[in-house]
Amino acid sequence: QVLLEESGGGLVQAGNSLRLSCAASGFTSDDYVIAWFRQAPGKEREGVSSISMSTDSKVYADSVNGRFTISRDNAKKSVYLQMNSLKPEDSADYYCAGDRGVTPGLTAVVYDYWGQGTQVTVSS
Repeated sequence: QVLLEESGGGLVQAGNSLRLSCAASGFTSDDYVIAWFRQAPGKEREGVSSISMSTDSKVYADSVNGRFTISRDNAKKSVYLQMNSLKPEDSADYYCAGDRGVTPGLTAVVYDYWGQGTQVTVSS
């Protein structure tokens, strides 16, 4: 059974930083992909970033490219999302999602496993 657990959300002022963590369990090899999605009230879910645990290949949404950095620690089966220069429009519930495979992507429907989410609020 694959489980994903996010942590690290909170309330920060615009311009500051937060680091989200996603701890995965249940994958039996490194051939899986972890992605971060977010959803703000009244808005559609948006893919933020994704990483291949086997190749370290990464994908970013245009809205966060250059401000957010995704990274992995295979030994800990964890993925991190370092969020810098946060803006009020980054406020949302952030979810990590997992899928078996090696190609990272930001299409939500391909991800089979989802965490419960962590809330990020950026005040202006």
